[in-house]
Amino acid sequence: VQLQASGGGLVQAGGSLRLSCAASGRSLSTYHMGWFRQAPGKEREFVAAISRSGSTNYAGSLKGRFTISRDNAKNTVYLQMNSLRPEDTAVYYCAADSSPYFSSYSTRSAERTYTYWGQGTLVTVSS
Repeated sequence: VQLQASGGGLVQAGGSLRLSCAASGRSLSTYHMGWFRQAPGKEREFVAAISRSGSTNYAGSLKGRFTISRDNAKNTVYLQMNSLRPEDTAVYYCAADSSPYFSSYSTRSAERTYTYWGQGTLVTVSS
C-alpha cells in the first residue's frame, strides 16, 4: 500500500488543521493506521492510532485536542487537530500496519509496529 499525507500548512496558535492520509494500492480497511510526528531536532513520536475496527489511542498530551478517524469508503484516514500550539510544529507522518497484533497501547504507539509509511506533511504553528 502507498500512503500520501496532505493537509499540512501554516496556522496560528489556537487554530485547526485536518490532515489526510490517502491510501492507494490496497483497501485501507485491511490496515491499522497511525499518525506520528517529528519536530525539528527531536525524535519521531506517536500521535494517534486507529484500528481496523475503529478503536483509537492517543498520546496522552494530545488527547482532547486531536482526533483520528477513518473513512474506508474513501480509503483515507484523518487527523483533526484543534487548539494548535507552537509545540505542535512538526512533520506529520501516517503509517499502516496489517498484522493481527494491534491490541495494546504499547504496540499501537511503537514505530516498529508499522510497515508502511507516508512521506510526511509539514505543520507549522505560529505564536
